[in-house]
Amino acid sequence: MSSPEPPASGRPPAGTPPGPDLERAVRAVADVVATLRGPEGCPWDRAQTLASIKPHTLEETHELFEAIDALTAAAPDDPTRPQKAAAVRDELGDLLLQVLLDAQIAADDGLFTLTEVADALRAKLVRRHPHVFGEAQAADAAEVKALWANAKRAEREQGDAAPKRSVFDGIPAGLPALAAARKLSGRAAAAGYDFPDRRMQFDKLAEELAEFSRELFDADEPDAVPAGIEGPVVPDEPIADPARRDRAEAELGDVLFVLANVARRWGLDPEQALLRSNRKFADRVRYIESQLGEKELGEVSLAEMEALYQQGKRRERGREAARRGGREPYASGGHSTPGT
Repeated sequence: MSSPEPPASGRPPAGTPPGPDLERAVRAVADVVATLRGPEGCPWDRAQTLASIKPHTLEETHELFEAIDALTAAAPDDPTRPQKAAAVRDELGDLLLQVLLDAQIAADDGLFTLTEVADALRAKLVRRHPHVFGEAQAADAAEVKALWANAKRAEREQGDAAPKRSVFDGIPAGLPALAAARKLSGRAAAAGYDFPDRRMQFDKLAEELAEFSRELFDADEPDAVPAGIEGPVVPDEPIADPARRDRAEAELGDVLFVLANVARRWGLDPEQALLRSNRKFADRVRYIESQLGEKELGEVSLAEMEALYQQGKRRERGREAARRGGREPYASGGHSTPGT
């Protein structure tokens, strides 16, 4: 049977396995890591443990996210796109180093080897894709998710001496809070505990916002104050009563949990959404700073800062329109509001 013709782009067809050099390349870098951990290796690498390397793994993961976001935001004809792709490649390498180093540390401690990691991963992928490697059938993504859930459930039950396990077993305790909220609510929903209509989440959100507002203002809604840059500055006052502050924080958590649920029901990632907004806000404030010359951010008026903020926002939309092929993204009108 002849191999499929490569697409017109010159790229190999999707799903083409890596070339014959993969085994050599991975073996070579694994050998480097082993040397770094060896008696004549690097003192820093030799001192690492599975626990001590965790912060570096998390840092590398977020650096990979940033590189991916930069690449996906680049227009196809962006002259910096090759450099952005190279940055993703390099960050993937840095994350691979964390895997190799963890595996070497475990091997040095007599726990398991990199070969066992790879063998276990391959077996799990085959086991969880019976519609590809077995006789099961899956017509769409929903049926695939059901097969995946059944396979994971069977894995949890296998060899388990405990009479009962929770649907939340296996969710990492160290997940970021928004990601954990999405995962927890998703597990409960998979077991049938969820609103039958996703639009009901907005009624629940209004309820939680009212409860949060009561802790802050002794009312279901605060007095209406239109958002803008005009008017006197009203100093913030902390909540003096510790018990009330604790209740307010709990209600804020409920609001955020419902928002994570809303995101899940529409197939959105709340953690990535907030990271994007953080980066967007930081980029726009940096734009203000870049336009101030020798002045510092706090040396100009709020009106001047806001004018530059909106100018930077318009530049972003112009670049986004160019990336979309001339189609303007949605832009809301209305009054000027700092930070949006």
